[in-house]
Amino acid sequence: MPKKKKRADHDGPTQMNLFDAVDAIQKQVKAVEAPPTEGTANVRDQLRIALSYALKKCPLSRPQVAGEMSHLLGDSEVTKFMLDTWTAESKEGHRIPAEFLPAFCQVTGCREPLRILAEASGWFAMPGQDALRSQMQRLDEEARKIKEKKRELSVLLKTTGSK
Repeated sequence: MPKKKKRADHDGPTQMNLFDAVDAIQKQVKAVEAPPTEGTANVRDQLRIALSYALKKCPLSRPQVAGEMSHLLGDSEVTKFMLDTWTAESKEGHRIPAEFLPAFCQVTGCREPLRILAEASGWFAMPGQDALRSQMQRLDEEARKIKEKKRELSVLLKTTGSK
């Protein structure tokens, strides 16, 4: 009996390469600069697909995910039925509450739902390490600007004939 070939996973979000990331950022910048049009912030289907994909890829079962989410949320109980309704295409009116998303992302290990919401709002969501690197880069840029300004003032001071 021949072995089945491993199939590439084309059903959900995947890690993009550098060029795709640059293109995505350019599109987001253009979207932020452009005036909002009707429906541009509607992420219902994208969010539902991302939730389904995260549950599919998570090593935990849906009841385990629900239990872990309930534990993290403390005062709110999440059930397998709730997860099923949030991800079902047929359940139009059932959506995951925004305050449950951090727990969902922590339990499943998937940040895609938060990324979708952030980008729809004109923001970028980054993992902690990348955010720290970004902040360090911004501080380096500010330090260079301050150094350049000091150099300009020093030249100005010399040209005006300081005493």
